[in-house]
Amino acid sequence: MCDSTVPKRPGWKGWIDVPLPSISGAPLPWVDLSHPITETLSRIPFFPQPKIGRWMTYPPVNVTEIHMVVHHGTHFDAPRHFVEDGPTIDQVPLERLYGQGVIWRIDKPPRGAIVAADLERATPAIQRGDIVLIDTGWWEQVNTDSYEDHPVLTEDAAYWLIEHGAKLVGVDSSSTDLAPHYRPDDFDYPVHRTLLSHGVLIAEHMTNLTSLAGQRVEIMFLGINIVGSDGAPARVVARPFVEPS
Repeated sequence: MCDSTVPKRPGWKGWIDVPLPSISGAPLPWVDLSHPITETLSRIPFFPQPKIGRWMTYPPVNVTEIHMVVHHGTHFDAPRHFVEDGPTIDQVPLERLYGQGVIWRIDKPPRGAIVAADLERATPAIQRGDIVLIDTGWWEQVNTDSYEDHPVLTEDAAYWLIEHGAKLVGVDSSSTDLAPHYRPDDFDYPVHRTLLSHGVLIAEHMTNLTSLAGQRVEIMFLGINIVGSDGAPARVVARPFVEPS
């Protein structure tokens, strides 16, 4: 018998159609948008604390060992994170992880909702195939008690991003959805499920966005290619995009 109280989870709908990306040859420096990984970096409260230590110290060899979830620190989610039949990290096409994009400054109060109208007003305008990074300034709260009071995307904002051809959406906080301690018992991660089921990747724990906010940029997500994984830590860099002369 079908249990009508269980929400229907969307299956994999395929990658949305976007243009192939390119990176310019402009001689501009890259800005690092990723947090350095530490054991004490802000994390989702129910995730285990990472353990980073020296497994071997024997001159001339040093070997560091890391135990942590793949969603710790700056990372991106593969569709498999919330879509059971969705692609894993090693199945994400490389062209989904670099190219042009926009960084939007959107100011919201603690736990404020980022709605479709906010995205519609944001500048510069999105182009199909863009990476979209949202600067709320929350990255400055990392490692404080306020970090988990971050603004959140709404489901209508997620559909807006799909309709306008975003291929990856990144936020400067721990989640695009509500923080864990504000989620009701029946919470079903609407933003994660909506974006990932349509092949729009999600990046979280972005940092240093403000210096590039309000600009068209080119971005590279240098994530670890982990077979079968639902997410991957990433070194993310960006710089202003310069139109070729």
